[in-house]
Amino acid sequence: MVTVEKIMSPHVLSVDMDVTLKEIREIFEHVSFHHILVLDNERLAGIISDRDLLKAVSPYASTQSERPRDAATLRKRAHQFMTRKPVSIGVDSNVLEAIRSFIDHKVSCLPVLSEDGSVAGILTWRDILQAIAATVEKAHVNEQKV
Repeated sequence: MVTVEKIMSPHVLSVDMDVTLKEIREIFEHVSFHHILVLDNERLAGIISDRDLLKAVSPYASTQSERPRDAATLRKRAHQFMTRKPVSIGVDSNVLEAIRSFIDHKVSCLPVLSEDGSVAGILTWRDILQAIAATVEKAHVNEQKV
């Protein structure tokens, strides 16, 4: 059985709990992924998705229609709107466990934790689909050889 460690992304972007919403918005504007992990003393404390960001920021922030309360939303800190205690998975977990976690908890990513509890990577449903596609392609090639 394939483990999560083999298909996860080991490159994780993380922020401190006191990073502002403005800084997080700027990060999302320059990257192609949809989740940022929030760490407290190098330990997973929460997660912020691009959807969380959209819900937290006033639609008038940084526009000509901006009011003081709209600008104030950009000064919020990560810990004020992050999802606390995110569902996570261990590096040695198998892919089937990960799929079950995605379904049961209705999440789109799973922080992957090493045995000591530190962040080892992140797993998204896209990673799962890519692993399945690779397996199906390999099986298809093997069928053609027979």
